[in-house]
Amino acid sequence: MDQAISHDTLKNRRRKTILLLAAAAISVTGAAWAVNRLISPGVSLGEIRVGEVRVGAIDNTINAAGVVIPVHEEQLSSPNQSRISKVIAKAGQQVRAGELLMLLDDHSIRLAIDNLREQVSQQDVKGQLLAMEMESNLKKIASEMELLELDLQSNKVKLARYQKLGAIGITSAVDLQAAELAVKRNEVQLRQHKESLNDTRRTTQSNVEAARLQKSIYQKQMEAQQRLLEQTQVKAPFDGLLTWMLADEGASVNTGQLIAKVSELNNFKVEATVSDFYARYLSPGQKVRVEYSGQIMPGEVQTILPEIQNGTVKLIVVLDQANHPSLRHKLRVEVNIITEQKARSLIVENGPAIGGKGRQDVYVLEDGKAVKRSVEIGLGDSKMVEVLQGAKAGDRLVISDISSLKHLNSFRVTQ
Repeated sequence: MDQAISHDTLKNRRRKTILLLAAAAISVTGAAWAVNRLISPGVSLGEIRVGEVRVGAIDNTINAAGVVIPVHEEQLSSPNQSRISKVIAKAGQQVRAGELLMLLDDHSIRLAIDNLREQVSQQDVKGQLLAMEMESNLKKIASEMELLELDLQSNKVKLARYQKLGAIGITSAVDLQAAELAVKRNEVQLRQHKESLNDTRRTTQSNVEAARLQKSIYQKQMEAQQRLLEQTQVKAPFDGLLTWMLADEGASVNTGQLIAKVSELNNFKVEATVSDFYARYLSPGQKVRVEYSGQIMPGEVQTILPEIQNGTVKLIVVLDQANHPSLRHKLRVEVNIITEQKARSLIVENGPAIGGKGRQDVYVLEDGKAVKRSVEIGLGDSKMVEVLQGAKAGDRLVISDISSLKHLNSFRVTQ
């Protein structure tokens, strides 16, 4: 006959069953958690870059590539058609104002100067001869006029005597008429000589002035040739750097051909190049940040060149400190042209995860997770961007490239 199971035994069995079920549940939960940990994607905090949203100033900038160039560069050209006689300086060396750089052949200029000097001398002689000739002619005419004056006085006396004699009937009418004609003839001759005297004086003076004018022309031409002669000694116009030189001795050069460049040594500006897409946003006077090796040099847009080449616009940037010690000729720098500024906005560090201006999805760190959130980005430059909507001060945004996880609404972030 079966014996009844005691109450204690049943109680113990029930306790064991509950414990076994609890252990099984814990095991299943732990296994599920472990599996989830293994298959759920995640990254460590050290693998990503995180930017914290904060309040600060923000600039909207256009990025451009820049090259440092001298503030002042002078191009030296050949004064005439010649050849390089001797090269004295070398490209790349520092030069002083007035220092001789090269010599050009001056043979043709010296010949021209000698010819002009001879022409000046000839005009001198011509002027002197004309003056002497005028003086001689004037003396001759003056002497003839003196004789005519005497003849006129004599004939007037004779006429007066004939008139008295004619009044008493002693002389004939023919003699009286002849005396009158003699006086008139002397007066006409005297008037003609006076006119001849004035004409001779005016003509000779005009010829002398013409000779003087021609002499002056030759002198100016000679002075111009003298200046050309001085320019055959090619000299540095100011203290600076000889950046380029045509250093081929014996080479022929044409009038106006570039033979050397001298640049200021310590003062620089920047020639920036930017896509023509941004041309409508550019204007002279805009503030600029020039960056090189972590250093920021402020400046402003001075000139926007009108010509567009290969889809790019060039502009000249003047710097607040043109003699900054880091600047070197032809140094490549980064140029940020400021088109808009805000003194107080929500800002966050820029990074690959930020897709420029407009609404976009980013990941915000929340309790060990990166959770996808829609935010609107406003102004920005290469360093910082403005957050218009979707985040608040203190939020931490993932700003590094996480394109492999962008399909997820969230992912784990471990320490």
